[in-house]
This record gives sequence, C-alpha cells and structure tokens, in this order.
Amino acid sequence: MHSTATPTHCPYCALQCGMDLIRGPQGVEVVERPGFPVNKGALCGKGRTAPAVLSSRVRLTEPFIRSHATGRLTPATWEEALDRIADELSRTRAEHGADACGVFGGGGLTNEKAYALGKFARVALGTSQIDYNGRFCMSSAAAAGQRAFGLDRGLPFPLEDIPRTGCVILVGSNLAETMPPALRYLTELKANGGTLIVVDPRRTRTADQADLHLAPRPGTDLALALGLLHLVVAEGRTDEAYIEERTSGWEEARAAAMAHWPEHVERITGVAVPELREAVRLFCDADNAMVLTARGPEQQSKGTDTVGAWINLCLATGRAGRPLSGYGCLTGQGNGQGGREHGQKADQLPGYRKLTDPAARAHVAGVWGVDPDSLPGPGRSAYELLDALGGDIKTLLLMGSNPVVSAPRAAHVEERLRSLDFLAVADVVMSETAQLADVVLPVTQWAEETGTVTNLEGRVLLRRQAVSAPDGVRSDLDVLHGIAERLGHGKGFPTEPEEVFEELRRASAGGAADYSGISYERLRENDGEGVFWPCPEGPEAEGTPRLFLDRFATEDGRARFVPVVHRDTAEEPDAEYPVLLTTGRVLAQYQSGAQTRRVDELNAAAPGPFVELHPRLAARLGVGEDDPVAVVSRRGRAVAPARVTTAIRADTVFMPFHWPGEGRANTLTNPALDPVSRMPEFKVCAVRLERVEQG
Repeated sequence: MHSTATPTHCPYCALQCGMDLIRGPQGVEVVERPGFPVNKGALCGKGRTAPAVLSSRVRLTEPFIRSHATGRLTPATWEEALDRIADELSRTRAEHGADACGVFGGGGLTNEKAYALGKFARVALGTSQIDYNGRFCMSSAAAAGQRAFGLDRGLPFPLEDIPRTGCVILVGSNLAETMPPALRYLTELKANGGTLIVVDPRRTRTADQADLHLAPRPGTDLALALGLLHLVVAEGRTDEAYIEERTSGWEEARAAAMAHWPEHVERITGVAVPELREAVRLFCDADNAMVLTARGPEQQSKGTDTVGAWINLCLATGRAGRPLSGYGCLTGQGNGQGGREHGQKADQLPGYRKLTDPAARAHVAGVWGVDPDSLPGPGRSAYELLDALGGDIKTLLLMGSNPVVSAPRAAHVEERLRSLDFLAVADVVMSETAQLADVVLPVTQWAEETGTVTNLEGRVLLRRQAVSAPDGVRSDLDVLHGIAERLGHGKGFPTEPEEVFEELRRASAGGAADYSGISYERLRENDGEGVFWPCPEGPEAEGTPRLFLDRFATEDGRARFVPVVHRDTAEEPDAEYPVLLTTGRVLAQYQSGAQTRRVDELNAAAPGPFVELHPRLAARLGVGEDDPVAVVSRRGRAVAPARVTTAIRADTVFMPFHWPGEGRANTLTNPALDPVSRMPEFKVCAVRLERVEQG
C-alpha cells in the first residue's frame, strides 16, 4: 500500500512537516515520513487530521454569488462568478481608478500563487493596494533582520543546528503548542548539555522545559533585552574582536543600552535582577548560543526595535554569523517566508526586491514584458489596507485569509468589509470572511495541487498533488487566469504551477531571495529534502543552509548595530482598563481556525475560547473556573469561560484568537502599528474584566 504513497507536507505551520498520503479504507490517510529532516516523521494532531478538511462535507465545492433580490449567497457557475468579478473590477477601475481595487493574500498560499497574485495586482489591475496576512506574522523580525544583516530569512541556519548549540534564549514562543514537532530540538539541546531560557509572561508547556523562565510584563521585552545587554557590557562579556572585525555602530548601541541598568529594568519588566544576571551567565558561558524570537516580541508597536535589541545582544557577544550561533525568527504561517518574498507584500517584488528600486523594477518588468514605469509604487500595509476598505478602496479580491477573525480591532475590520461595493473571496471553506462576500470561489488545497512552499529555515519544498479536487473546484492559478483573461491579460497568467515557478525563477534571479537555481526537477530528485535559498543558477547551485558565515548581506559585509531604547506600549493600563491582555494559540487549533474548527477531533480537544487569569485576579472579580468573564477594551467586548491558573502573571490575562463570535479575542486587540514593519500590537492592550451574571 505504501508504495503508492505521495510525499507531501503539512498544510499548517512553517515547519512544513513531511508526511506521506495514501488512500486507505477510510479515505485519505497520513503516514509518517521519517526521512524528512525537519520533523523526522513526528506530526502534531493538526497534521495527522489534515485530510479531514479534504471532505466535501466541510469544504466548498461550488461558486456562490450574492443575489441582488434576496441578499443571500446562491450557487452559480464558474463563468457567472468570474464574469461578475471581472465586471466589478473593471467598473471600479473606470469610475475610481486602479487603486480603488484592493488585493489581500495569505501566508498559506504557495510560492506560485503568491507570485501570481502580486503580478495580477500590479499588471492586470495596475493597483498598488496589495498586502497579505503575513504582515501579521513576522514582519517586525523581517524589518529588524534587514536593518542588522541586510537580509531577512527566518532562520539563517537549519533547525538541526539548535540542539548542537550551548544556550538558546527563546523569546515569546510556545513551541510545545504552536509547533509541537519542533520541541524535540529543545529537548535534544538539553540532553546534549545545553541550556534553555524561555521569555514569556505565561508559564507555558514550553516554559516548563526551561532551565530559566523569565516572565516579563507584556510589552516590556525591549527593556528586558536592553537590560541583558547592559549587564553583558558591565560584566566585560562583550566580544571586542568580533565587534571590531564584523560589525558597525557599536558605540551608539552600547550607549543606548547603558541607560537600562538592572534595577530600572526590573521595575519595568517585573523580572528580578538575579534572574537577569543568571540569564547573562547562561548565555555568555556557553561556547555557542542563539536567540530565537516569535510573535511575542514581534507583534508589538515597537516590534522592530525589540527584535533589534535581541540582535544587538547576539552581535555584542559574537553570536551571529558563526557556526551554531545566531539570531533567528520562528516563522508562523505555512508559507509566511515565501509568501512575502515574491510579491504579496505592499513594498516588494519577486526575489525580495524593493518596489522602489529602479533596477529591481526594470528586471521584474522585463520578465513580465511590461514597461517598468507601468508598475505602481508601494501601497498600504495589511491593517491600513483593511482600514481603507469602503473608503478609498471600493472593491477587494481576497485569497486565503480570514481577517474577520484574525485582524486586530476585528469588529471594525468586519464593518469595513461590509462597506465595500464588492468583495470576492477565494477559499477552501466558507470562512467568516467568505460569508460576507458577493462572490465566493471554491479553490484547491494542499493535497489537491502541486506547488512549492518555503519553510522557516528558508528551505524550498515541493508539495505534490495526492488526490483530485472535487468537481467544481479550481486552483487559485485558474482563478487569476480567468479574471486576468477577462481583463485582457490572460497570456501572462499560466495555470500550471511548474510553468509559474519557472517564471518565478527568472524574476527572482539576482535578488536577495534568489530561487533561479531551484527547479521542480531538482526538488523531485533530492529525496524531498528541499533546497535552501539563496540558490543562484549555475554549476554550483547547492543552496545556502547557513547564512552570514563569511560576511553579512550589507554593502560592507558588516552587521549593523541599531541603537534602540525602551518605550511604553501604545496602550498602557489605567484606572478604567487596569489589566493587560495578551493573545496566542492553543495546541489543537490553527490561526483563525477556519479549517481546524471543522475537524471533530481538534474541536473535541479545544472546543472554544477561554480567558486565562491568575487566582488573585479571579478572586477580586469573584469568578471561578469556567464562569463566564467579559473582557472589555476600548475597541469592544468579548466573553468566554474563565480558566484560573498560576501559570500567568497576576496583572495579565490571555485569550486564544481562533474563534469568531462572542469570544473573538481580536475584537479587543489594538491596531497600533510599528512605524517600520507596520505590524499591529496584537500582543498587548489594556482591558478590564467584568463578571457575567448567569441566568
């Protein structure tokens, strides 16, 4: 039976765990693939149950158009649906200009679809108004990496290096629940004699594994990193030879850090001075060390500076661009890395080229066969684009995203979506956002299509089609071709993924994210292990598993210190809203839950939202376990059962963000934006709690 197994990858997080799919007695079944180096056969519950979403019982199998007469979504033919979308886009452009058409993509789209969507926006529509939900993922880390290293790739080294280092500081990540197969890298680290420091306001399952758990007040990660750097300097633990040889800007960064003495940092963060000193000892005594960040420090209105402070700590101690050391970001979404490399992001062209660079515009325009001057400039970032809906932006084409649940200030975003003249959504399921659309298109998903994705290591992987899509379902590439053809651009939008990838290779050639030396043939032949970018075309196109060992990607080859100082969050607690809210994920659900909430096994494990709060806070409120609690911010109100635990700070509550409706956590969150990355401040806002009287 296994001889007919199709090697592919999980549709969920950025690990992109390897798996095999076979047709068994109960339909499509997942089989472990021990040979894939990232997960070595291990899968979490989401990966094991992923085939459940292939069922026609839970997924879309026909287009829908909203009836003008009844206001309801009714089944339609593909021709009717595509005609309607093209007509509305054409009307909007004619009446209001190209920038009145918006495009919103997703971090789960394959590289081919992300590339085609960016090209579609800029060539077929001529609009600058395109961004994607990956902006909500690792954009702050990307901006900080660009500033310091001249290049952004989630991990500049393979995951296999983590167990071989001496110390890992893990900042704002709960790998045990968000990427369970990756937890083994930390387990192996400790088995090898290494140490683990976890920074998180909650004592999560991951923090339970730590040798040292630092629990700062949400929104103070920047002060914490600066305090550690202050101690490194004060204790004479800087690597002066490395700083002199491989970096620039140290004097300014050192001066900024020295304003954050330990007692001052303790008052800001709540982390005791002895714990700060212990963290420095563990990090600096190790021969090699790493700092890994995730959404905790990144989803803040100062996320870029916060990540920059952790990078400065690595640079000051000589822990970047050396074997088994460095800074890395744990990308969240399945193709969050590749999704922004090839044109979905408002300011980027394929190959991670800057849209404002004349040479980049000329190169990509040459591949596309258009005049460079015809390409629009940078548009709005994700939240700013959503906020402009119904105003400057009249019509929106949305693929692979569910902002009604996932966007900050979600009730406002839902209102903006409703105010559009026209909304078209292409998705696998009838998401909460799709329910608002004027046209809904059923599109193929992971196991029903072939395409490439790029995981958190920068490893480009080939997902292979294992099953046929149900009748009535088409791929996103077919959708873009069909609309573009109606707009007079059909020839530029092929429907075969490999043909699109060949064009992507040419468009990325010479760019920072150079895929030109990667081909489907090569990906098929290398036992499914993938190829690390950058990988320029040529006789020695081997890929680059480890970056920066010889030089950084800056003009002078040196890493750049960036001086940063602590500042408050955009919304500090006050008398009216005295508690901090932070948000995150749980083991059995994924992102907005649009797919995982349709899997019975996952729903049984995580059936709905909750409010995690400390016993002292619960006692003041007069609530017990499972009692309903209202969490109120300046943007709205959410209600969910209480989960009382000592694993969280007494000044903080936590809510997972996977659910719509009354318990929607993102009703509460603050869209205050980082000035560099334009990342919203998901991770911290001021709230008050109210007891809900039960009838």
